[in-house]
Amino acid sequence: MRLCARLLAAAVVATVATTPARAQDLGVIGPVYPIAEPSLLEVILGRLRAAEQDGTLARLQRDAQARVRQTVDEPAPVAGLARARQARRFHHDPSIVVQEAILDSDGRVIVPPGTVVNPLDTVRLSQALLFFDARDREQVEQARKLVDARHGQVKVILTGGSYLDLMRRWQRPVFYDQQGALATRLGIRHVPALVTQDGRRLRVDELP
Repeated sequence: MRLCARLLAAAVVATVATTPARAQDLGVIGPVYPIAEPSLLEVILGRLRAAEQDGTLARLQRDAQARVRQTVDEPAPVAGLARARQARRFHHDPSIVVQEAILDSDGRVIVPPGTVVNPLDTVRLSQALLFFDARDREQVEQARKLVDARHGQVKVILTGGSYLDLMRRWQRPVFYDQQGALATRLGIRHVPALVTQDGRRLRVDELP
């Protein structure tokens, strides 16, 4: 009996193993609903069309253009600068230490690393640098007098206010100290400040 049972079990296993599998349609189990969630792209496009129709999109574009024009016309004022209330004079050494060797076109070292280089040994400051805040009317008037007294040999650099407006009024180039890079490097803390060359150093005069 045990031998017959084993033979029957083996026959069943062999039959199952050799019978090809077939997919069967088991029918619908429960209700079926269509996918109702809209695509993200359709949602975005729909909102853009609605914003265009009610004028919101045009307003946002005008606001963005106005902000860009404002940023270009009047950059953010340099932080940390105050109005000069008393005269202050100091000197700035523009020397730098060469970190990597400077080579010529043939690969020969012309300036070894560690060399101290002062740019004023080879070039001169052809114009004085005048830093001031154009939002302050007194500083603007004081700057105008300095420019005239030096016969225009002054590079005007704003730390606040509209350089485009001043350029139109003065009919001369006006620059802007973006993020206070120059003022920080020169150690300027108060404006107006006039920078001139004094030998191998730069002299900074903060003018009350």
